[in-house]
Amino acid sequence: MHGSPTMSVSPPFDWLQERAAERTAAGLRRALRPRQAGSSLLDLAGNDYLGLSRHPDVIEAGISALRTWGAGSTGSRLVTGSTELHQELETALAAHTGAEAALVFSSGYTANLGALTAIAGPGTLVVSDERNHASIVDACRLSRAEIVITAHADPEAVEKVLAARPAGMRAVVVTDSVFSADGDLAPLAELSEVALRSGAAMLVDEAHALGAIGVAGAGAVSAAGLAGAPHIVSTITLSKALGSQGGAVLGPAPVVAHLIDSARSFIFDTALAPASVGSALGALGVLQREPWRATRVREIASRIASALGAPAPASAVVSIVIGQPDRAFAAAAACERDGVLVGCFRPPSVPEDTSRLRVAARADLTDTQVQRAITVISAAIARC
Repeated sequence: MHGSPTMSVSPPFDWLQERAAERTAAGLRRALRPRQAGSSLLDLAGNDYLGLSRHPDVIEAGISALRTWGAGSTGSRLVTGSTELHQELETALAAHTGAEAALVFSSGYTANLGALTAIAGPGTLVVSDERNHASIVDACRLSRAEIVITAHADPEAVEKVLAARPAGMRAVVVTDSVFSADGDLAPLAELSEVALRSGAAMLVDEAHALGAIGVAGAGAVSAAGLAGAPHIVSTITLSKALGSQGGAVLGPAPVVAHLIDSARSFIFDTALAPASVGSALGALGVLQREPWRATRVREIASRIASALGAPAPASAVVSIVIGQPDRAFAAAAACERDGVLVGCFRPPSVPEDTSRLRVAARADLTDTQVQRAITVISAAIARC
């Protein structure tokens, strides 16, 4: 404005330096660390639970899709992004898990966002486990529903919240089936009973269960005897046990139809690339031909957990709580120096004072590799 005194204005992002210094002091700085092709590191940090991301049949299926359909999907699913391959994958996923219908999204994250925001909203109660994945937390926030967070894996707490809601209020109970940081299993059968008694729906994130739990890795919902239940919707990712990329929502056909009409992360997002669709289909085929992979990954995870004194895992995830973030980071770095790559989970991914090593078992590991990993991780923890 004319005649206004000159103002001393700081650059708009100066505050970031202070935040960075705070994170450094707390041991919470993060950095991108690009993988090298042909690395000799034994990878127990990724989520390739069945060892399928480099399986020749999976790679060939992706290449075939790439050649047939091109590099990109060219648009959203409702415009030009849906191919016959997408539909084939949806049919196969539904059949494998026992669901009535499936809908493929571009990621597991967008699947959770789309599912919860479409089946919940203003005037709906969402009851969410305190250790649910960040994608569920974000979906809760975007849903504009009334959100109540309950203690971890506590069906009684869920039932109390549902019982206290106003008459006629719709409700959704949402939980991971296998929790990504702890590796433990939600009490799905008990939660389902609570939901049924209360007239609530359930949304179950099967990201870390598909491929590793149930007959031929059909998932924890199936293993709990709940496959095809009319009150249950589940979400999966294609980027973990299936070694590809993308996500999907599984459940009753009317729910899937509703998502096509109303899920914003489906309607306004570019469809999953054909190569990823093809690779996921290829991986599902390998899993169905080789169901031993689901059993093998659980056996390896149990062996690692037992040797390292960690809680018995429900799936492929072994969680070794260290405590302070700097100690956990140092232990992970020591493992890497000795040739084994493990995950390092620090706040806000986990609660304060529970920073940890997260070890992901793989079905394709040899007994020699498993023993090597145990030796390296044990030594690293002892030093840190």
